[in-house]
Amino acid sequence: MTTEATPIFPKLNVEEEPELGATEIESMCMNCHENGTTRLLLTSIPFYKEVVLMSFSCDNCGFQNNEIQPGGEMAPKGIRISVKIETPKDLNRRVVKSDFSSVRIEELDFDIPAQSQKGEVTTLEGIIDRVVRGLEQDQPVRRIQHPEAAEQIDAFVGRLKDLKEMKQPFTVTIEDISGNSFVENPLAPQPDPNTTISHFVRNKDQNHLLGIFTHDEVADEKPTKPAPIPEEEDNMLKMISEGAWPLEELHGEVLQFQTKCPECAADCETNMKVTNIPHFKEVVIMATVCENCGVRTNEVKPGGGIEEKGVRIEITVRGRVDFSRDVLKSESCDLRIRELDCEVGAGALGGRFTTIEGLLTAIKDQLVESTGMFMDSNDEATQHRMDSFFAQLDAAIAGDKPLTIVLDDPTGNSYVQSLNDDGTPDDALRIIRYHRSHEQNEELGLNDMKTEGYEDA
Repeated sequence: MTTEATPIFPKLNVEEEPELGATEIESMCMNCHENGTTRLLLTSIPFYKEVVLMSFSCDNCGFQNNEIQPGGEMAPKGIRISVKIETPKDLNRRVVKSDFSSVRIEELDFDIPAQSQKGEVTTLEGIIDRVVRGLEQDQPVRRIQHPEAAEQIDAFVGRLKDLKEMKQPFTVTIEDISGNSFVENPLAPQPDPNTTISHFVRNKDQNHLLGIFTHDEVADEKPTKPAPIPEEEDNMLKMISEGAWPLEELHGEVLQFQTKCPECAADCETNMKVTNIPHFKEVVIMATVCENCGVRTNEVKPGGGIEEKGVRIEITVRGRVDFSRDVLKSESCDLRIRELDCEVGAGALGGRFTTIEGLLTAIKDQLVESTGMFMDSNDEATQHRMDSFFAQLDAAIAGDKPLTIVLDDPTGNSYVQSLNDDGTPDDALRIIRYHRSHEQNEELGLNDMKTEGYEDA
């Protein structure tokens, strides 16, 4: 009889995880240097992946400190979130920021450098309050020793407090090289017109700051040629010798390789298969099933390169007759449901090969997971809007509500099956090919790509 292992980072749900508890460690107080107590809680929070919540308290002097640190993998790219604050309600937006988040208030030309504050779950108003408290902390001494500097700080604190009273709109920009920061969208699941989110590739120094190094950078000496490993003991992926696997046999073979579960980090196997989608192209389908925690993931990669043109596919979902359409959504494909005014970014659902019904179900599951973090603290209007949206989405999944789904893929690597096999036009399917903009080519890294004469560079 095998015992199911407990995840290292259980979900933050009291009903599902009744035994979720903190670990207590005796540690030194940095205020009075006596012994205090540090409590650690490892959990998984939507939007923020795995986190470590830390709380310190000292019974001797009363000092307390709370921190939050990411416990999972770093995001592949950094994130930049720019929010325009126009109403007092915008100050209540929830914020998750890591240690590597820098905050800038554009109108005041004021920056909070990265690693100057610990990671926390707060609000936009809470960020301003923390800055005010930090500036006012040494003001009594400063007014005696440096009265001119104290007067300037008092004036700047007054400007910060004016922001909280919303005497004028202002913009807050959060930049996080770890990619693990988030600002709440109060209009979810509709897009937020006051928020701009962009991702960027980290440079070498930023990777080093996060502790990310290449093998060449950490090697102390030139690598020596390893001793040959017998083929029966070599479990690493190797290049296929020429002629060993004809293309026809590769299409019919399911390859397996060892990997780690994305949820519980247990050892599991990923199945990979090359398949050909009729009237489209070859794709690589990868599926992972973890026997330890039961999580199932699937991912689709295009077998070829980026197409010459982008593609926009519009599908009119009339009911269950369209639910069985095969859909290939690449990682770079944005999705929109017009009737629900719902937009799902390219990175939200990832690349997947599914059906229209599976796509709608995945959207619902994604939104339920992503909004669950703050669902219990939403105001009545937000709660009503979310309930109304999910009711309409459930009606669409049941086939009772017609929808128009728009897939916009600048790489051209997305596909929706036509229900007419005889080659006649499908009235419910509209495909538009377009030339990518300079910004789209820049995001895909095509503007600086050199495909001819690169040997001379």
